[in-house]
Amino acid sequence: MRRCANAAMKALLSASLVSALVAGHAGSALGCTGIRLIAEDGSTVYGRTMEWGAFDLNSRVAIIPRGHVFTGLTPEGAKGRTWTAKYGMAGLDILENDWFADGMNEAGLAAGLFYHPGFAEYPDYDPAEAGNTISPVDVVAYILTQFATIDEVKAGMSELRVVGVLEKMVGLPDPGHWMVTAPSGRSIVIEYAEGEVRFFENRLGVITNSPTYDWHMTNLRNYINLSAVSLPTLTLEEMDFGPLGAGSGMIGLPGDNTPPSRLVRAVAWTQTARPTPDSSETVYEILRILDNFNLPLGGAEGADIEGRNEGMRSSTIWTTAWDLENRVLYFHTQHNRRLRKVGLEGLDFSGEGTRHIALDRQKAQDILDLTPGR
Repeated sequence: MRRCANAAMKALLSASLVSALVAGHAGSALGCTGIRLIAEDGSTVYGRTMEWGAFDLNSRVAIIPRGHVFTGLTPEGAKGRTWTAKYGMAGLDILENDWFADGMNEAGLAAGLFYHPGFAEYPDYDPAEAGNTISPVDVVAYILTQFATIDEVKAGMSELRVVGVLEKMVGLPDPGHWMVTAPSGRSIVIEYAEGEVRFFENRLGVITNSPTYDWHMTNLRNYINLSAVSLPTLTLEEMDFGPLGAGSGMIGLPGDNTPPSRLVRAVAWTQTARPTPDSSETVYEILRILDNFNLPLGGAEGADIEGRNEGMRSSTIWTTAWDLENRVLYFHTQHNRRLRKVGLEGLDFSGEGTRHIALDRQKAQDILDLTPGR
């Protein structure tokens, strides 16, 4: 399902206009990138980076059992929809709350929250509809504890009201959109525009941030000249001009960190990824690709808020790879590049209460000393 495509794109809007659209909203933003790869045996791996340069999100792996009760947030507080988990899930939480940026349930369905400033247009809050209302930070938990398939997600989200809620930590509402991926490889993007939910079949298996998903798909048409194959030698006036090195087919690939440029690169790298036989080998490939999107501290959208990024080493706080076939989470963090894993099949989802696993036991790089005699 992954073909070496001559895929990718020059903006329909100029770079300055895109910057104005995106930077005009939000002093702090999540500049994340999500991708999906499908192995030759049909198994699927979804992965993403988490960029947040303002302060540490203090994410943990949270384990939510079946039967856990949630109450959605509204502008009036925790007075939204109450629901009970049908499926156990594991996810990476935000600010030590049951708010999730990323996760997978025991059915192998994965979902991620991505920042969408300036373009997420939720319905207005109606107190009379509070019992059917949740906030954007509740969506990942709602999807993963209630649904097992993409079709169930689309039906369930069509009946639910999602409204913006002011996030006190950053002084802004929480505009988001979501990538949901099934073990079959099918993926969708969920967005809100003019108060209505919209679903996009995410056939390329990529997501970044603003603008809207359909705009990104149109923008890709500007890069159809790109190729994984090096350019041929050109002869001019009996002189041969060959490429200076490998990669000449990708000349014109945008290298900046804006969401439009990152999405172009995500398509280029996923569509030219090496064939992988199974999900285990695909985990290696997806992490290799995601390493292209790491951002230094200060390089993400957003800046230090009142000095709260002290102790951080990167704007890419963590990177995940979810093996949807074997129900395994792999991750590394800004502090330790050693790959760690949590297998959902080894978790007890019949217990009570949320359990947590620290991402970093020690905030230090795990280094194996190979010096002889040591």
